Parts: sequence; C-alpha cells; structure tokens
Amino acid sequence: MAGRKKPHVVITRKLPDQVETRMRELFDARLNIDDRPLTQPELVAAVKEADVLVPTITDRIDSALLAQAGENLKLIANYGNGVEHIDVTVAAERGVTVTNTPNVLNEDTADMTMALMLAVPRRLVEGAEILKQDGKWAGWSPTWMLGRRIWGKRLGIVGMGRIGTAVARRAKAFGLSIHYHNRHRVAPMIEDELEATYWDSLDQMLARMDIISVNCPSTPATFHLLSARRLALMQPSAYIVNTARGDIVDEDALIRMIEEGRLAGAGLDVFAHEPAVNRKLVKLTEIGKVVILPHMGSATIEGRIDMGEKVIINIRTFFDGHRPPDRVLPRKA
Repeated sequence: MAGRKKPHVVITRKLPDQVETRMRELFDARLNIDDRPLTQPELVAAVKEADVLVPTITDRIDSALLAQAGENLKLIANYGNGVEHIDVTVAAERGVTVTNTPNVLNEDTADMTMALMLAVPRRLVEGAEILKQDGKWAGWSPTWMLGRRIWGKRLGIVGMGRIGTAVARRAKAFGLSIHYHNRHRVAPMIEDELEATYWDSLDQMLARMDIISVNCPSTPATFHLLSARRLALMQPSAYIVNTARGDIVDEDALIRMIEEGRLAGAGLDVFAHEPAVNRKLVKLTEIGKVVILPHMGSATIEGRIDMGEKVIINIRTFFDGHRPPDRVLPRKA
C-alpha cells in the first residue's frame, strides 16, 4: 500500500500487542487501549469516521447503527467467527463488505469442549474446591466423590462442522462412541475415520445419548434448537456441554430440568444473556451439577493472534482491490 493513503481502521476492543503493532504499521489504526466495550455514541462515531470497523461479538452492528455510517465505511472486518451481532444483509445493501475469522479457533474450542466433558461427570471442580477448605478432605475413600465414567459412553454432537469434527476426534480417543446430527451428512471418509453414526432426526439422537455437545452456529434457525420439548427427550443420566452460543439451548428449561433431576448436569462456556449469568446456574455449580466458564473456549494467545492475522489479511486484500478470503454473504431468505 506504499504511496497510497492508509485506510482508517477503528478497532473496538484491545487486541494482542502483536496484532495491534502490525495494525499500526499497516493502517491508520485507532486502538482501544482501555479494553472496555464502546458505548453506543462511541460506536456511532466510529462508523462515521472509519474506512474499516473491526468489531467483536460485544458490539451490536445493527441496521440502526449502519444507517448512521459515513460514506467512507466500506468494510466491517469482524474479529471473530460468529457474525450474529452484525446485520450482514443491511451492510450489503449499503455497499459494506463483512468478513470474519473462520477456522482458526476450531482446535481451541474443541479442547475446551473436551475439558468440560470431563469436568462435569468426573466432578473436577468440586474436588478442587474441597482442597481449598482446611480439614474438609479426610483422605481417600472408596465411596467418596464418585463421578461418572465417560469411556464407553455415547456422545451426540449437534453440528458436525469443523469444531464438531475436532470434538469428535478427541472424544473418540477417550473411548466415546460418536453420533451426530447435522444439516448435511459429512463425507463418508470422515464418518469412517470417526466410526460416527449419523442421525437425521435430532429428537431420536437426543433420546439415546449419554452426553450432548452443542457445536452448531447461532442463527435464527438454531435459536432454542434444544428447546424444553427436546431437552425432555434426554435421559435423566445425560449431560449437556455447550461451547457454541447460549441461545441455542433453552437455558431456563435446562436449569429447571437439572434442578428437578431430569438431567444429570451441564458444562457451559456460553450463556443466554452474556455477560449476565443466571444466578440459578451459579447455585447449581455449588452443588456440583453444573460447571460454568466465562466464554473461554477460544481464549488462547495463539488463537487470538491467528484471528488478528486473518483480520489483517482481509483488510489488505480488500484495499488491494480483491475479494477478501473470508467474506460473509447475507443469508438467503
């Protein structure tokens, strides 16, 4: 871009130093040093002045905000894979391209999914908490802190995309039997590798699994995909792990069923109303029925740097006059 005016890039949150340094080298970049979510007036000011906006999931880029965007805004280079917080259709109508950062967090999210899959049945958090209390642990006992074995159990994956497939590979190594429900059946080669069983009926799969892992994207079609009706199909001894998005599961119904003993428990990294967490979930953690984490599934320094590099590639490609590799198109009605 030598000899050309650098695009003015507004970044809404603090990014890793390595990413921010590169942004400053390549672009006229305005950073968020304080790492606090921008207020609505600050977001309005950002879209009015920027050539490129680099938002995150904490920023709501809706039609009302886009209506106030300046003529210079040509690219929204999202720092993250999910774009449910961006009105992609309205952006396209206004001539604004949207990009995201796919495929860099698959392994990190799958790692965290597997961690939760182990933590809940094996009561890892409960055990760790006991040791913090003086005199609480009297020593090993053959009947104390008994959890559930995961080896030999059936895992049902809801959404067998890249993350779901990465989860399946890990789970198979731990001795789980792999089952999945997806919009489309995966390639025979992947099914053979994972010895995976495909269910075209989500209801039938839910009724037969020991553990359910939610790995599908958040879309209007997947809102409360695991509804109260569907949760009621599951076995009382079953667990749910969700590292995707909180609104895919009917959180109130999930809480009620765990409280009533109609589900064994859950491992959750995402919530229906983030950053707010339902206090009933917190209470369930206190009795060992639920393990909750603050949306940490993709939180590795390597992953965050990879995300930043994808954002940079998308911006540079766009301003070099080419189609960015990670362009997001509006969903067809």
